[in-house]
Amino acid sequence: MAYHMLIAEDEVIERMALAKMLKSYMGESAIIHEAENGRQAVDIFKEYPIQIAVLDIEMPVMSGIQAAESIYAANKECCIIFLTAFDRFDYAKKAISVQAMEYLLKPYDAKDLLSVIEAAIYRVDTHKRWRTAEPPVESAEKRGNITSAIAKLMEEYVCAHYREQISMQDAAAALNYSEAYFCKVFKQQFGQSFTSYLTEFRIEDAKKLLRCPTVNIKNVGEQVGYIDSNYFAKVFRRITGLSPSEYRLENC
Repeated sequence: MAYHMLIAEDEVIERMALAKMLKSYMGESAIIHEAENGRQAVDIFKEYPIQIAVLDIEMPVMSGIQAAESIYAANKECCIIFLTAFDRFDYAKKAISVQAMEYLLKPYDAKDLLSVIEAAIYRVDTHKRWRTAEPPVESAEKRGNITSAIAKLMEEYVCAHYREQISMQDAAAALNYSEAYFCKVFKQQFGQSFTSYLTEFRIEDAKKLLRCPTVNIKNVGEQVGYIDSNYFAKVFRRITGLSPSEYRLENC
């Protein structure tokens, strides 16, 4: 599947550099469309199935904010990413109103932008899987199948992001569900809260790392999502009854 991405930037050199970076990173999995102002961006959006839009805010003819408002009104699933050289509160407020995924200040770090692009791709894939799932009917069995499909998406999210500093709110937003619905379905499917599941998932991965004698114990916590090594040790002991070093001694 090729993702349709839109870059709207009036500075030619910046636009070319950004397009080159995304083409290099995405290869044949992305079709890059370029616009030099907001009006052109909206026209391209109407012509092609744009899934991810990277918009500079300050552009002639029509600003990136105005373009984003048109895009959001037409398709709320389009992932919008703003780039700007101006750190202004009114811009940030507008970004929130169109559910922008990110508001990056120039000069931005390429790694930061690519991380946002990866998150956008994940959201696009999630929306696609949800749309292709069988819609709910009177049948309890079919409702159960759909709920299980949602649970699989939740499980995949944890598997992909457990090394990061994620929360239940992050997971719900990434899958485009309300927090209340996410909590309800998660508890029904996994028999525990998102936080408990995430903790146990991290500790299970930590056990695998600790069973490998070449892995430095001090780095294990960070590799499974814990910045504070002392906190990781406390959580590990609470779950396993052993400290990380004790666990290694018993299992290596």
